[in-house]
Amino acid sequence: MKKCHIAYLACTATLLGTGLGAASPATAGHTAHHVHLVHPGQSIQRAVDAAAPGDTVLVAFGTYRESVTVKTPGLTLRGMGRGTVIRPAAASAATAGTGSTATGAGAAEPAPKPAAEAAAKPAVKPATKPGAKPAAEPAAKAAEGCAESGNGVCVLGTKEHNVEDVTVANLTVTGFTRSGVYAMAADNLTVRNVTAEKNGVWGIAQEGSLHGVFRGNTARDNGDAGLFLANSVKEEMGAVDTEGTLVEHNRLEGNRIGVTVRRLRNLTLAANRLTGNCAAVFVVGDENKPRAGRVTVAENRIERNNKSCPKTARLDALQGSGIVLTGAEDSLITRNVIRDNVGASPLSGGIVLFKSFVGTPSERNRISDNTLEGNAPADLVNADTAGKGNTFEGNACAASKPAGLCRPADRTRR
Repeated sequence: MKKCHIAYLACTATLLGTGLGAASPATAGHTAHHVHLVHPGQSIQRAVDAAAPGDTVLVAFGTYRESVTVKTPGLTLRGMGRGTVIRPAAASAATAGTGSTATGAGAAEPAPKPAAEAAAKPAVKPATKPGAKPAAEPAAKAAEGCAESGNGVCVLGTKEHNVEDVTVANLTVTGFTRSGVYAMAADNLTVRNVTAEKNGVWGIAQEGSLHGVFRGNTARDNGDAGLFLANSVKEEMGAVDTEGTLVEHNRLEGNRIGVTVRRLRNLTLAANRLTGNCAAVFVVGDENKPRAGRVTVAENRIERNNKSCPKTARLDALQGSGIVLTGAEDSLITRNVIRDNVGASPLSGGIVLFKSFVGTPSERNRISDNTLEGNAPADLVNADTAGKGNTFEGNACAASKPAGLCRPADRTRR
């Protein structure tokens, strides 16, 4: 068996020039999965288009100038680490899917200026996957391709069917005018060990999707959120139940907002490190039903998010915000370490409860057992005077607005 395995690797190596690897013969009752290898000067998109469900597209070290659209269920797009770099195509290059140019992994290329805050453009509509589960919310009708929309890697289902079980891993996506990695109508998407930096809007973004796992990624210096999760930015609708999306062990730094959770339910943010953003975590709801909430934010380290970001048409100026809940319900904020977040915005402070920007209160949220120090104007801020059932208990901190929230006993603000 060992000799057979070695022979398979040798066979794969002989196919590097074509960018397509072969699988070993399938054992009884199992389908063979292929490894498609891409080297500098070859097209990632061509390998993705040639892949079948369950295949892996393995991308060697180098810089690839293209955007990549994944619409095949079960596909893994994997680089060899940070040295596998995807950048926008050069102005003279052909569009994604027709080839790419590549240079050494360390080649320096100027990133575009951050784009203004705006809703994401839809991406090209992929073919429907027979037998897939329906999306929780309809995806926006696609009008443009991934590259034309300013995105790097796109994982796309349709309004009829989610694309399932896609993995994007071990690569860098940088310099795109909109998002480094963007997913819509995905089920069980995994994004891990991806570096998304200096993209114009979002580092890694997902809309209208279920069961996502975002683990071990680095998102830095993106124009808006390092990690953006939402129901839809194009349609007014109630919050989507993500059925347990998990965001853990990520590093988010230098963005406008580290993580934005917008109009979603049933999601966990755990053991992430957030520093140097204007705001670390935003959990955002509004008047739509069902309400946003049931979000758990636990065991994160949130320090010195004191970058200054100017006011926009949709949001006040930001600086020094740790965790902000606006218009959210039934969420748990627990066992986080939140230090030295300082600012003069209405949203500044360690943990801040605030009514939504259409006036919907935050209700029945539990803030417990957090460690807070050095945050200003206060460690705990309850600015949502209309919110009912919000509890503060067991939080180790020095100052709160109103006073008394730091006492290690149950306190309900009504």
